[in-house]
Amino acid sequence: RSGGEGYELMNRVKSWVTYLQVAPLALVFLLFLIVPIATIVVVSFFDYNTTQIIPAFLLQNYEELLLSPVTWRTYQQTIQFALITWALTLGIGFTVAYFVAFHVRSPTMQTVLFLICTIPFWTSNVIRMISWIPFLGRHGLANTTLMNLGLIKEPLEFLLYSDFSVVLAYVHLYTLFMVVPIFNSMMRIDRSLLEAARDAGATGWQTLVNVILPLCKPGIAIGSIFVVTIVMGDFVTVRMMSGGLSASVGLMMANAMSLLQYPAAAANAVVLLLLVLFIVAAMMRLVDIRKEL
Repeated sequence: RSGGEGYELMNRVKSWVTYLQVAPLALVFLLFLIVPIATIVVVSFFDYNTTQIIPAFLLQNYEELLLSPVTWRTYQQTIQFALITWALTLGIGFTVAYFVAFHVRSPTMQTVLFLICTIPFWTSNVIRMISWIPFLGRHGLANTTLMNLGLIKEPLEFLLYSDFSVVLAYVHLYTLFMVVPIFNSMMRIDRSLLEAARDAGATGWQTLVNVILPLCKPGIAIGSIFVVTIVMGDFVTVRMMSGGLSASVGLMMANAMSLLQYPAAAANAVVLLLLVLFIVAAMMRLVDIRKEL
């Protein structure tokens, strides 16, 4: 009996040690994730006026949000931005990662190329966005060059303060979030699989589609989650690059908070969070990203 009690006591001690090891991380998640989200959910049911927030339990904020045609158009445009940005960053990111992983043999050169890609991240996103304005403006470098070459007769108006400039800025800012996880997946591919495919008579395209692409799915999923979630919640890029002509969910929340309509902004944040969680859950159902972690 004493041996059984000792064994049971040892198991209890091990379980408590495990709990103590997990406790710091659990506390961080509780303070910086669970508590803020719970606060937003609670505030989303509050009432408000022009001067104060009134504690209450009302569905009015969600009713006004979900029954407004403006809300649906804004979410539609936000999803459109996210999808276009995702497609472009995926194409560019996969191409860059493929070139660096399979065509650059030297690890030193791979490091140099990655350094070149990451140098722009040493500056602020706002500064990088502002740098597009003199390039895309009506009398900017792009229009001036095209007119001097005789390709256009008058400046192209859509280059700046338009949906085009917003998507261009998104692709510029977030392509690296797609390159890194895809490159990481490609570097884990056993090169003997590629040799076996070539020995079996597969063309380069067949090897890409049937060998490389399936093995890169976890990296593609991780990069897609990064890009889509960031674009869905962004508002600075839309505000600066569209000149106020485009809308996004993040910008709608920022405008509500500037008017002290915090409960309405909180309700919008809850709906956006649920939508993003649904998108991420759908991606994780399609691809098991645990293989990449």
